[in-house]
Amino acid sequence: MAVFSKTESMIKIPDSEYLARIDRLRALMAAKDLGAVYISSPTNLRYFAGLRYLPTERPAATIIPRTGEVTFFGPIIEKDHLAYQTRIITRAYHYPDYPGEIHPMKRFASWLGELGLTGMKIGVDNPSFYSSPWGYKGPKLSDLVHDTGFLPVGDDLEEMRLIKSKNELACIRETVRWGHTAHELLQKYLAPGVYDFEAATKASLEASTLMKKELGPEFKGTTTSPLTANAGIRGQVGANSAYPHSVSIERPVKKGDVIGTGASADIEGYHSELERNLFMGKPDDRVRKYHRIALEMQQAAFEALRPGTKCSDADRASYRVAKDNGVTGYLRHHTGHGMGLEGHEPPFLDVGDATIIRPNMVLSCEPGVYVPALGGFRHSDTIIINEDSAEWVNKYPRDTNSLTIEC
Repeated sequence: MAVFSKTESMIKIPDSEYLARIDRLRALMAAKDLGAVYISSPTNLRYFAGLRYLPTERPAATIIPRTGEVTFFGPIIEKDHLAYQTRIITRAYHYPDYPGEIHPMKRFASWLGELGLTGMKIGVDNPSFYSSPWGYKGPKLSDLVHDTGFLPVGDDLEEMRLIKSKNELACIRETVRWGHTAHELLQKYLAPGVYDFEAATKASLEASTLMKKELGPEFKGTTTSPLTANAGIRGQVGANSAYPHSVSIERPVKKGDVIGTGASADIEGYHSELERNLFMGKPDDRVRKYHRIALEMQQAAFEALRPGTKCSDADRASYRVAKDNGVTGYLRHHTGHGMGLEGHEPPFLDVGDATIIRPNMVLSCEPGVYVPALGGFRHSDTIIINEDSAEWVNKYPRDTNSLTIEC
């Protein structure tokens, strides 16, 4: 197993950074003449307030006014947990539960009045005011508060999250470190006769335990999963690896399989990507050919990534290699995407995305070739854009021989 230097101190986003983000948000309010911003996206709740909110049927929001206290609207089930998570939110209004005798959104409308925010313009990150896959239904605040203007600002908040801070980059580098550990363990535990989920669970558990022991009692995950470092396969085994988003396969791994893997870790909610092909036994010439092409596509895309170029340039560079090798019919997705608090976020390394690449963006670089009945060939690596170049953060081997499992 590779040896990494230990973390000198617990990596986290300090309160000072959350306050600086709120200052930037208030500058946006001044520019747009807003009295407040209403935030209900779980990602934005985490970004501006350090709040990890699970979006169940119970609506919640954080109100950040142009001046005054940051306020939480939400269910009483979160009352005690709120103070445990964040010191940024200093005032809270709670309702009993959803849907209740009085719908929570009607309470939100009343509470906006108590805060003195009705009659102003309020920015909203979600025009529905709350969204959840868990059965939430309710009126829009704009239908309940008639003398107040609501202005969409979701794109503005997304733009704020595009460029990562020093603290965010430190978190992402740490996720790369633990993703590497988890993937090494995955490669160690894979063998003929082993189910993909069996090796993945063992590797993720061991990596998460190592992670917890090293980072100490202050470290805590931000998701409902107890596994903070993870490596997995998702059924991308053998011919199923030709399905980019395969879910499962109903047999153990066997000799001759091409396997698609992935690994990451959770540091303050930040993500990275490490994806590789693994080969069960010596790969034949056909497998080596497509793996080589995928690596050449990834290298070409990486070389197109630098400040001042467009996201579309990397996608075009990757496509040129695919075209030269006659495999454009085996392409199934674009070359990469942004990363941060979400596994996929803007910008996108896509022919249709003309976003200019800037320092401190974080991107995945992951073109793929998917050959029916043979397998999928894709590596994904975490790329940080520096002042004058791109940095390949992952150091995990990419060559075919290093990724071949003897059997």
